[in-house]
Amino acid sequence: MKSVVVKKANSFELEINSIAPDKSISHRCAMFSIYSKEVSTIKNYLQAEDTLNTLKIVKKLGAVVEQDGSNLKITPPKNLNEPDDILDCGNSGTAMRLFCGFLSSLDGFFVLSGDEYLKRRPMARVVNPLRSIGAKIDGRKSGDLAPLSIRGCKLKAFDFKSSIASAQIKSAMILAGLRSDGVCSYLEPELTRDHTERMLNGMGANIKKEGLKTFITPLSKTLKPLNITVPADPSSAFFFAVATAITPNSKILLKNLTLNPTRVEAFKILKKMGVKIKFIEKENIYEPIGDILVEYNELNAVEVSKNISWLIDELPALSIAFALANGKSVVKNAKELRVKESDRISSVVENLKLCGVKVKEFEDGYEVIGGDLKEANINSYGDHRIAMSFAIAGLNSNMIIENIECIDTSFPNFFDILSKITKVNLES
Repeated sequence: MKSVVVKKANSFELEINSIAPDKSISHRCAMFSIYSKEVSTIKNYLQAEDTLNTLKIVKKLGAVVEQDGSNLKITPPKNLNEPDDILDCGNSGTAMRLFCGFLSSLDGFFVLSGDEYLKRRPMARVVNPLRSIGAKIDGRKSGDLAPLSIRGCKLKAFDFKSSIASAQIKSAMILAGLRSDGVCSYLEPELTRDHTERMLNGMGANIKKEGLKTFITPLSKTLKPLNITVPADPSSAFFFAVATAITPNSKILLKNLTLNPTRVEAFKILKKMGVKIKFIEKENIYEPIGDILVEYNELNAVEVSKNISWLIDELPALSIAFALANGKSVVKNAKELRVKESDRISSVVENLKLCGVKVKEFEDGYEVIGGDLKEANINSYGDHRIAMSFAIAGLNSNMIIENIECIDTSFPNFFDILSKITKVNLES
């Protein structure tokens, strides 16, 4: 088990153009390339465990992948293969849930599995909606836990109302709807991230949005190939926004990020807390892309209770800012945090307590009294977001974080960038 010691930092001023490519978009690039009959060109594909596992799955389904560093050419198969082995999603809930929707309508038998952490995460939230339109999916605990087996079949058109605000569930249902027997609709309780709709429409699909309702027209022809450069991941960049926010007299320019409104909500929360933030859009084809300038300013407490689905990956890092803000910050309506790579409510609360922070846990969130962070020995719980959030906390008060291997699933060069700000000691 690897650990890291992160030392307290002095003020810094940086320009960073090496933030990890966006994981959500990378997953979808590999998967969606199969919807075309032509070669897709994908530049800056994330070279992390999760997204490389998705690429391996695409290969097992028959695609030919030519790779030059982070640049890919994916030639889709004429006919998808029925793989003779399991499809390993590693640690990625996104991959497993989206592949459930993608594979459910294909001719063949498929088994999705993953690592010890993914096998504990609930899958009924996507399995049951898919079953309701005819999908044949089974697994442990009646399909709630992986491994999951899928026998592809023809799916029914649907008019589905979801009780959970989840881009993963919505995406799985959209992918199922593309091969259903009629126009489908999906109603969500609040707007969730929309990469799936944007990318598929850019390829020629017909997916329309009316308020909280999404309409999916089944494919009548193959889609255009992708020709995309994956932008940097704002949820990865956000760790360094928080680093700037908690280190006096610091400034950072984060370059070439997706500025999709559903992906920069955490930056807006930080701005509401007092941090100086400027968004600089440069282009908008599949996604709006540009830079974010962040400058230190005194932090004040905030309540976070809306657009939680847009913040699900950034709340652990935001909690570090809460711990150093003036006043009491509160997170509400965030029960979804309990079913991520770890129970992120419990993980955040327990680790903040180790740092001497006054914090109270609720079923759907937590309350943080701002003050000081004390040096502590942190448990990542196998969750890359928890590990990186408390590594950033080390810039304020020194931290030891255990079990950091999980960071390789999403942000392999995280410590390379962090070492530009402070001393980082990696230990085996």
